[in-house]
Amino acid sequence: MQVWKDYQAQHKDRFLNELLDLLRIPSVSADSRHNDDTKRCAEAVKQRLVEAGADNVEVCPTAGHPIVYGDKIIDPSLPTVLVYGHYDVQPPDPLDLWTSPPFEPVIKDGKIYARGSADDKGQFYMHVKAFETMIKTNTLPCNVKFMIEGEEEVGSNNLGIFLNDNKERLKADVVLISDTSMISMDTPSIDTGLRGLAYMEVEVTGPNRDLHSGVYGGAVANPATILAQMIASLHDENNHITIPGFYDGVQELSAAERENLNKAPFDEAEYKQDLGVDELWGEKGYTTIERTGIRPTLEVNGIWGGYTGEGAKTVLPSKAFAKISMRLVPNQDWVKISDLFKAHFEKIAPKSVKVKVTAHHGGSPYVTPTDHVAFKAASKAISATFGKDPIPVRGGGSIPIVALFEKVLGLKTVLMGFGLDSDNLHSPNEKYELVNFYKGIETIPYFHQYFAEMSRQ
Repeated sequence: MQVWKDYQAQHKDRFLNELLDLLRIPSVSADSRHNDDTKRCAEAVKQRLVEAGADNVEVCPTAGHPIVYGDKIIDPSLPTVLVYGHYDVQPPDPLDLWTSPPFEPVIKDGKIYARGSADDKGQFYMHVKAFETMIKTNTLPCNVKFMIEGEEEVGSNNLGIFLNDNKERLKADVVLISDTSMISMDTPSIDTGLRGLAYMEVEVTGPNRDLHSGVYGGAVANPATILAQMIASLHDENNHITIPGFYDGVQELSAAERENLNKAPFDEAEYKQDLGVDELWGEKGYTTIERTGIRPTLEVNGIWGGYTGEGAKTVLPSKAFAKISMRLVPNQDWVKISDLFKAHFEKIAPKSVKVKVTAHHGGSPYVTPTDHVAFKAASKAISATFGKDPIPVRGGGSIPIVALFEKVLGLKTVLMGFGLDSDNLHSPNEKYELVNFYKGIETIPYFHQYFAEMSRQ
C-alpha cells in the first residue's frame, strides 16, 4: 500500500537511528557482568513499543532476564498474531577479530556492523516499525501481541514458565518470527523448519595439578590429548556420528523430498570462496543443503586446557575442556540425545582420566506446515514486495522455543526471516544489510493484511 511506503520513507532515518541505539546496549545474556545492560535493553524495547502504539506494555521479570510484552487488540473477533523476538545477544569474543567495536555500530557499504544487528535486534525491530507503520496510518488489520525475551542465546530457560503462566494473555492464532535467513535478496526464501539443539560441556581431569611436561610427560595421561582423541572418535570415516542410538528415529526424507530440497540455488564454488576453504566436509551420502538442513550434526564449539598465553610454558595440564553442540532433526529428543552423549562420553574415557559431562540447554526440532494459512500469507507477502515467490527451505539453526509454542500455546510458527547466512551470526563482524532491514519493514504489514484476509476465507 502506498500509504505504508510513504510513511516508511518519511521515517526511515529515525527507524535506523533507533535500531543503532538498541545495538549500543551490550545485552549479552550469557555474561552476568551485563545483567544491568539486559535490563536496560528491556526497558528500551518497552519504550519503543509504547512509542509505536502498543498497549499494556510491560517488562515482565523472570528468574533470569526479563521478557517484554505489549499488545494492540483492535477487535477480539479478528485474528491475532503473536510476534516473538529476542533482545539478548551472543558474547562478542574474540574482540581482536572485530574491525570495529561490537557495540559501537558502524554503517559501511550499506551494512550495519554490530553484535545483534541481524541476530536478533535488527530483525525483531522490523516488526516494531512495521507495527508503527500500520498504527500511524490507521491500517492495522488484525490484533498484534509482542513477546520479546532476553534469554534466547542461553536456552530460553524461563520462557516456558512464562508461557504456562500467561496462556490467556498470549492467546493468538499464529506466532510470527524473524530470526532466520533468506537464500539471498535476489532469491527470497522462507524456512519451513529448524533443527533442534543439545548443548554439552565436558571436562577431562588427569593429575591433581599441572605438571612439568619434561619430568612427567610420557608417564601421565595428558587430558588435552585424551580429550582430542575422544572428540575425534565421535565421527567415523564417513563423518557419521558414532554415539550408539544417536540416529534412532531420525526422520528420513523421501527421494522426491530430497530432490525438491536441492532445487534451491546453490553455488558450491561461491560457497567455498566465501568461507575461505578449499574443500567441503560432511556426512557421506548427503549434499551440502541436506547436511545443513535435514541431517543431525555434532560440532565442537570451543576447546581449551593448559597454557594458552604468550610464549612457551612446558606444562602437562591437569584439566582440559570442550563445549559441544548437536543439531537435531525431527523425531530426535534433545533430552534423550543429551543422555546418550553423556553415557557414551563417560564410557569411552580411559581409566587414566576422569570425565565430567554437563548438559547446558537444548530444544526440539520443528517443521512448519506449508499448507497453513499463515505460511501462505507470508509467502504472498514476500511475493508482493520482492516480485517473486519465495522458495521453501529447511533452516540449519535452532530456535528451541518454537516447538514449545506449539506444545504450550497450541500455535504454529511462521519463520519469516530477512537475514543472510553471510551475516556472521555468532561471529566477529556480525552485520545486517540496510536493504534487508528496510525490506522487512516493507513486507511485514503485507503479512498482517493477507493473514487477516485469508483467515476469514
